Parts: sequence; structure tokens; C-alpha cells
Amino acid sequence: FTQRTVTHPTASISLMTLDDFAFLLSPDGQQWLADVGKTAVTPQTHLQIATWLRQKLPPNQAQAVLETVVLRQQATIKFSRAAQMYFTRPALEQASGKMIAQHRARRFQLLSSQQGGNLRIADLGCGIGGDALALAAEAEVTGVEWEPLRLAMAQENVRVYGHGERFHPLQADLYSLTPLREVDALFFDPARRDAQGRRFFSMAQYRPPLSLIDQWRAVVPETAVKISPGVDYAELPDGAEVEFVSVNGEVKEGVLWYGRFRSGDQRRATLLPGGDSLTTADLPQETIDCTPPKAYLYEPDGAVIRAHLVAALAAKLPANQIDASIAYLTADEAIQTPFARCFAVEAHFPFQLKKLRHYLRERRVGNVTIKKRGSPIEPDMLRRQLRLSGTKNSHRFIFLTHVLGEPFVIISTEELWARKNEV
Repeated sequence: FTQRTVTHPTASISLMTLDDFAFLLSPDGQQWLADVGKTAVTPQTHLQIATWLRQKLPPNQAQAVLETVVLRQQATIKFSRAAQMYFTRPALEQASGKMIAQHRARRFQLLSSQQGGNLRIADLGCGIGGDALALAAEAEVTGVEWEPLRLAMAQENVRVYGHGERFHPLQADLYSLTPLREVDALFFDPARRDAQGRRFFSMAQYRPPLSLIDQWRAVVPETAVKISPGVDYAELPDGAEVEFVSVNGEVKEGVLWYGRFRSGDQRRATLLPGGDSLTTADLPQETIDCTPPKAYLYEPDGAVIRAHLVAALAAKLPANQIDASIAYLTADEAIQTPFARCFAVEAHFPFQLKKLRHYLRERRVGNVTIKKRGSPIEPDMLRRQLRLSGTKNSHRFIFLTHVLGEPFVIISTEELWARKNEV
């Protein structure tokens, strides 16, 4: 492991040290990880396993083994080879999962093909290598990170995926590092939480801020920037394509694409694992009409909503909106689509607690799933107020929303084509 060191002024002390990590990589450390990893560490067994490890190992090594086993178990939802990887807890929280990283890496692969291969990428703020492991499958990657432990973990994690020889670690402070003129493309993953784990809500709070990447883009125009999916649209820069990505229906990340990475669309919603996309090119020229609920209600994927492409989905189905400010769609026919969940509508009426309670009791409903969009009512409070007394296997979906400007409740008996999660 070779590195160029520039101390970061706000570096925090990790619980694990490089010496602890070196122990984990040693034959003894590997054996301990294998032995402890055979048993699931749960809240019920954690203390017992920790006590046993402290009897066998120095406290710092015992902690390193146990923490690594726990984080590996948690990381299986993000990485297919999590059982061989290394993490710190904050870095795992911020790391992209392999599925998203591979999706992003496809644009880098396309750029590499356009220039005849031999692409060189700088992964700025590479962390534990969540993106580098996918980027290194396509190109030579210089991973820039100021925390030496994370950088060492990144090198090992990329090796786990078979691309260790393509990953070149560089320990440096991005605030003072001169842009690398020898690279062809950049991937920038700024910190979106503070030292206490609190989320930043403005891109101006990112560390490093996007103003720093603007300096790098002047040297390397082909740049991708990972951003929060909850970004304020007023902060989105001109000249960038923004893509919102969801996995199994949950919005995970946003990406800004610059230079030749841009596809020509201003906004894009991409759904993984299928890879289906809607873009601004799909938006209709005519305004989508608003109507009362019909036989079926569609709940668009969060990426479609964040990309402001509900109208594009409505035109594609086709369907109507139930309110100009509400993302639910409605139609007379049920059409299977990856871009929305579809629910069979049983009833709908202006919201009145007494009427809703009577409706559910009359049908002996004992279990409800409450969804809301545009309603101030808290689902947990409503659930208590309903005082359901029916059988548990009698279930309804309840949508609290607005229809043509009025507070409404929409009741559904079932979801059609319920999706199955994939890792």
C-alpha cells in the first residue's frame, strides 16, 4: 500500500487503526473473522461474543473482528461479496451499493469505448471503494481519500472484486490537491453528513462543496457527482443532467452528469435492478387532465417523482392525475409498469373520520396500510382513531390525499403485481 499523505484539518479518529486492519488481513485475523462469521451476531448474542473475543484477543483486535463481522452482515444488502469486504460504519452508510455503482459505471464504460479504451478515472472521496470496485472493472482508477484506513479498505475491497491491479490509492486532501490533469474522467462523492451523522440538506454544505469540483471540471470536463436524492431543485446547476436512481422501489441516490457523460436529457429517473428509465424526452406537450379516481390508482416510483416526470408516466400509461399537485395517477385499466405500483380502487370519498371508520367496520377490516401524499394527517394517529375491530386477514390500503383540490380518502383492496426485492 503506497500513499501520498496530506493531512486533512478536520480528520476524525477512527475506532479501528491501520494496525488493527493489518491484523485483520493477517492469517490469524482471517481465521478469527472466519470463525466469528459463522454465527449471526444479533442483539441477543453480541455481548456474549464480545466478551469471549476479549478473553482471546487484545481489546482493539477483538473490537476490530466483531465490528467487521457485524458490518459484513449489514452490507449484504449492498454488496454481493460483503462477506470478504471491509468497512467502517459511517463509510458503509455512505457507500453506494454494487448495483448502483455498476449502473453508473456503464457511462464510464461507454466513454472508454468512444476513446478507444485506456480510460483513466479519478474517484474523488473514494471511501471504502463502493464505486471504485465497479469503475475499476472498466478503467484504471486513482482513488483519492484523506482517511488512510478507508483508503486501505478500498484497495482491499477492489481486490475482492478482482480489479486490484487497476486501483491506485492516493491519500490526499481534496481541498488542497491540484486537479489531476492525467485523468480522463472524474467521479466525485462528497460527504453528505456531518461528524455526528446528521444529513446535509443543501449541496452548499457538502464536504468538499460542489464549488471545489467546478475547479476540477475546468481541467476534466467528463465528471459525475453523487448527490442526495432529496436535493433542492433550485440548487441544481445549469449544464448538468440529473439522474435519480431507485432500487426495488426505494430512491437511493441522485447523480449529476457533466460533459460527454450527458445523454442529452435534462432529467432522468432510473429504476434498478431492471434499468428502466423515463426522461424529459418522454414528457407530453399537452397538460395531463385531472379527474376523480377511476378503477385503478397508480403510485409512481419515487425516482419518477423526484425527477418531476409524473406527467411523462401519465402519458405513457395512459392515465390522469387526481390533482395537479399530487403524484398519484388513475386509470380505468390496470397496466403493468415498472414505473409505478398499481392498486385496485374499492371506494373514494371526501375525508371524514366517522365515515371512514364506519366503512371499515362495516366490512370487518382489521388491518390497514396507510399511505399519504398531500395530507397533514399522521398515519399512526389515524390508525389509533380508526379503532379497528375486524379480522387481521381483512386488509385495505388507505390513501390520504387530495382530489381536485379537496381532502380525500381512497380505499384499495389489493396491490396488483406486487414487486419482489432483488439485491
